Amino acid sequence: MLTAAALGMAGYGAYSIGWAILDLLRGARLEWWAELALVLFGLLLILSAAFVRVMLPGGLAFALGSLLGLQALAIHDAAHLTGQVALAPQIARGVFALALVLLAWQGSRAVRSD
Repeated sequence: MLTAAALGMAGYGAYSIGWAILDLLRGARLEWWAELALVLFGLLLILSAAFVRVMLPGGLAFALGSLLGLQALAIHDAAHLTGQVALAPQIARGVFALALVLLAWQGSRAVRSD
């Protein structure tokens, strides 16, 4: 479970970085600081995925902070790109992040009880 959670977090972080870089290459539709924040939170999530995998104390909290930062930026980006914030994509993104955190938490509990 820890491996699946770590891979999911790393993939989500890489997706965020890739999306920001692709947006910059196509002609930035967002502010420079929003693009930079996407890359920063993506890198932090990839780093925290490694911490979650090796069960470093505070690693899950670090990952949760990165996921919350990406969620906040997703709401900001949706407001700028479409002029409104649709609930369905934001809820789906939040459920995915929550599933990753719960998977990592359950995985760490299973490892500790063995």
